[in-house]
Amino acid sequence: MAMKKFVCKVCGHVHEGTAAPDICPVCKAPASEFAEQPAKKGMFSDKNGNPYIIMYSTIMVVVVATLLAVAALGLQSRQNANMLNEKKQAILQSLFAAEAAAADTDASDFIAGKGLAYDSFIEASVLDAEGRATEGEDVFALLGDLKASFDAGKYPIFAAEDGRVVIPVTGSGLWGPVWGYVALEKDMNTVAGIVLDHKGETPGLGAEIATPKFQSYFVGKKIFEGDEFVSVALRKGGASAERIDHEVDAISGGTKTSDGVTAMLRNSLSHYLPYLEARRAAEAAGEVSNAEIADNNEQ
Repeated sequence: MAMKKFVCKVCGHVHEGTAAPDICPVCKAPASEFAEQPAKKGMFSDKNGNPYIIMYSTIMVVVVATLLAVAALGLQSRQNANMLNEKKQAILQSLFAAEAAAADTDASDFIAGKGLAYDSFIEASVLDAEGRATEGEDVFALLGDLKASFDAGKYPIFAAEDGRVVIPVTGSGLWGPVWGYVALEKDMNTVAGIVLDHKGETPGLGAEIATPKFQSYFVGKKIFEGDEFVSVALRKGGASAERIDHEVDAISGGTKTSDGVTAMLRNSLSHYLPYLEARRAAEAAGEVSNAEIADNNEQ
């Protein structure tokens, strides 16, 4: 028969047996002063105890993590499709942001109204360090880590049906990455539009780079001065009169972000100089040829 434990309520003596003793051997209290001690239960039997709380919390964490993982895997293809669509829309917006602003319309609405679609209007390719198109590269995969792509000598570019191009740019702001797309006119010099975004710049200050109003300041700026590449700089205190074609007013109170955008534009666009210079030379040669033809016709 299993042994039980009885505790004397007077002196605390513990007696083991099938029943309480007639008299406590310590304090001589009668059997009526003994109380049977409940048998110990399992470690997790006390729902208020630490073991049970830890076990319950662990199980809940595992269950929730599993459900989140399953949901993430199930939605991954849809999330990837949304991210791809966002990139395509940003590329189109950089080309038509100025026209949309002139029409006082949201860029995405303007594009939809014109019936433009990325796949029918844009041709994506990847350039090497000499500005030549390469094959076998996933352009949007390269955009996933554009800095690493640049470091590897792979430069994504997007050519529009109307002869303009869009160049992706990447850099660092005050609190984290900044990135965007710069659209150039057919002269490969004039900024047709720009779309900028950031990960964590300060609202009302550096985060202003993502606003259409700020981005509109870049339209019409030049990245070349004659044959020299100068990019476009954000100047604290406002663009100077003598550099008005190549400068934009920096963001008031967002100096670090402005400096980051300046560096981003110069560093990123410089990778494309062989391509841009070749296109500029071809454009200049075409203009000369047309002028000569006109002169000959007049004679």
